[in-house]
Amino acid sequence: MKLSLCNEVIRDLPFERQCALAAALGYRGLELAPFTFGDDAWRMPAAKRAEIRRTCAKAGLEVSGLHWLLAAPAGLSITTADRAVWQKSVDVLSASVDLCAELGGAYLVHGSPAQRRVASADDRSRAEEAWLLAAERAATARVAYCLEPLAAPDCNFVNTLAEAAEIVRRLGNPALRTMVDTLAAGLMEPEPVADAIRRWMPTGLMAHVQLNDRNRRGPGQGEDRFSPILRALRETGYGGWIAMEPFIYEPDGPTCAARMIGYVSGLLEHHA
Repeated sequence: MKLSLCNEVIRDLPFERQCALAAALGYRGLELAPFTFGDDAWRMPAAKRAEIRRTCAKAGLEVSGLHWLLAAPAGLSITTADRAVWQKSVDVLSASVDLCAELGGAYLVHGSPAQRRVASADDRSRAEEAWLLAAERAATARVAYCLEPLAAPDCNFVNTLAEAAEIVRRLGNPALRTMVDTLAAGLMEPEPVADAIRRWMPTGLMAHVQLNDRNRRGPGQGEDRFSPILRALRETGYGGWIAMEPFIYEPDGPTCAARMIGYVSGLLEHHA
């Protein structure tokens, strides 16, 4: 298992310093939020893509993957009846798949709750059409496109691993997968997160893991116990990326990044 830091945690730093800090702390990768590179990151020129990859490699890091795919530009939605907005949203997703592959990433995480809010069956159908198109692009690019279950009330569509798995299986593209976000799973799954991992990891549908506490801080910064979660990942043979994705950075991003990897690395050594 490889540890990655979601780069928005330290987005106030220039990207070169983000890489240097993450590497110095012991992370092996950065999970990039495209919005940290501007509203038009999905149209990033080839020279900029090469620069990002080169900067990561110089620090000894990889781009593990992408997340927060539809946070920018403003106004995107994969459920809207406005076909022009829907098409632009799909264009952003498709371009994000290509960006991920060109940066050397292995996966994309489709969270973006506000941009997938539903009010009708038609809204759900439009979301699934978008995911199917994204999965087709991901299959060509040889990356995994992960449908992320998210917690209510922030998200009202696909809240559990069972709901995500049903869509993934029905759409039937092997590039379309799901993943576990421990905050959402801790709030929405009918069983402890470790048991949910033991249930779903053997299905082959799960391609990624994000760690965060239900208090929206990083692992080790709340009451959630992560030792059983990491033990379950080892027991089920998970060998992919584990990304740290807090939403509250206490007391600041760099310190939060340091505390998270210290805590998780200690647990991984304990379970080795």
